[in-house]
Amino acid sequence: MTTTLPATVAEAMAAARMLGVDRLDAQRLLAHHLGRPRSWLLAHDTDALPAEAAAPVLADLQSRAGGVPLAYLTGTREFHGLDLHVTPDVLDPRPDTEILVDWALELLAGELAVVEKPQVVDLGTGSGAIALAVKQGRPRASVRALDASTAALAVARANGERLGLDVGWLASDWWSGLPPPRVHLALSNPPYIAAGDPHLPALRHEPIAALTPGGDGLAALTTVIDGAAGHLLPGGWLLLEHGFDQADAVRRRLSVAGFECIGTRRDLAGHERCSGGRQPPATAAPVR
Repeated sequence: MTTTLPATVAEAMAAARMLGVDRLDAQRLLAHHLGRPRSWLLAHDTDALPAEAAAPVLADLQSRAGGVPLAYLTGTREFHGLDLHVTPDVLDPRPDTEILVDWALELLAGELAVVEKPQVVDLGTGSGAIALAVKQGRPRASVRALDASTAALAVARANGERLGLDVGWLASDWWSGLPPPRVHLALSNPPYIAAGDPHLPALRHEPIAALTPGGDGLAALTTVIDGAAGHLLPGGWLLLEHGFDQADAVRRRLSVAGFECIGTRRDLAGHERCSGGRQPPATAAPVR
């Protein structure tokens, strides 16, 4: 591993190559430390690095080579058009999770559009990414977000305040701390990776409790599904993110729990990534 401090932009990029850091990640790290856009780097390849930036740049390149998410090093992650602050207390939001948000916004603009102020809850909110993106896309919605981690809630609350998005933040282990009213739409990206999954070691820098519930990875998904009936309004929807090989199991669990209109959305790679269903309406009338 290189320990020579880079003196120029070109030397920093050369160090990144030696460490095996992706070129785009290296450019983003450099842009972050220099306070410049990535486009500036391309035209200033031979410019000297400020003396005070050389050591931090090299340290972050070494951390990135060791698997630390880029978002933890820069402190930011773009998600559904929002610039979120992230720390190691929360998962690094993934682009695939935007599919869950898109599905939610479709429902809020479609079947649930007749509701003047739809009640929405995000279970296990982490950085607040899902809740904030839904609030941004549907300002009239009353959005609450729950997490059992007080550290994660602090990150989410700060994101909400900085973005000026009014979300209610609650400490809760899944449904247990959610007070009335019941909701029209519940969303969750719970931990779902199986305990022995070979991908887990590569995710070692992220909070383990947010990645896996242990066992076959279905425990948290099952808890959310089985607890939904007591918190959803008749005709209310539950949408879940899950593992690429868990869609069948999640759909079966939704069916056993009495959900109807069960469906699945695929991620950017074509894998079944999000599944959901609707509680039977009390009558044929729309949800209000």
